[in-house]
Amino acid sequence: MRGLKDKAIIVAGGATGIGAATAKRIAQEGARVVVGDINGAGANYTAEQINLAGGTAYDFEFDISEEDSCRALVQETQLRCGAVDGLYNVAADLSADNLGRDTDVVSLPIEVLKHTLEVNLIGYFYTCRHAIPAMLESGGGSIVNMTSGVVLGTPMFAAYGASKGGIIALSRHIAARFGKEGIRSNAVDPGITMTDNQRESVSDEMRDVLLNSVRSSRYGEPEEVAAMVAFLLSDEATWINGQTYAVSSMAGAP
Repeated sequence: MRGLKDKAIIVAGGATGIGAATAKRIAQEGARVVVGDINGAGANYTAEQINLAGGTAYDFEFDISEEDSCRALVQETQLRCGAVDGLYNVAADLSADNLGRDTDVVSLPIEVLKHTLEVNLIGYFYTCRHAIPAMLESGGGSIVNMTSGVVLGTPMFAAYGASKGGIIALSRHIAARFGKEGIRSNAVDPGITMTDNQRESVSDEMRDVLLNSVRSSRYGEPEEVAAMVAFLLSDEATWINGQTYAVSSMAGAP
């Protein structure tokens, strides 16, 4: 893939799942990767795997819901790599304690709403808020934010859906405001992607339900989403700005 070699890219939420797969993919393409995550041990493990495979990666433990922590992540990237060329926001709290209580607008606990917005939306504001000035210093860069097909409307996950809809709006705002200054900003909907965590936590019955909702005979894999993200971060996608891409075989798209 053209246009990722030697770029300095932050993966905010890169310890596991799609984030880890993306960190590995862009490192394979020659990018220097800073793997940020609240799971410091997981971030370290992903970075070590990249380095053992011949890539260049650094780990940094941070909390996306805290602005000072997001600022420190960007500063660490500038210190390690001398620049910030790309940012992939994929962090989210998908724990059973949080997502399991994310019901409808009437019965949803307010603390779940606030926490979900702090991580999934406000946190993305924080990372973008501090990464964009760093990118402008280098002449521009690319941002990819993770959204979800839940924005189409579901009976449950009111907070999660609202946060992911906000991410699409944020991505388009950045493209509209900073596009002519060299900043690209796009969103990716991963559809039903079977990460290791989901393989462990999703019951066989629920897997059948999910599989029946797609047009294909299988689920998506993290590496397939990573390929799209890598493309959008690369110089091969310099004409693409303010768009939302569904890496999915589900009906409908954001």
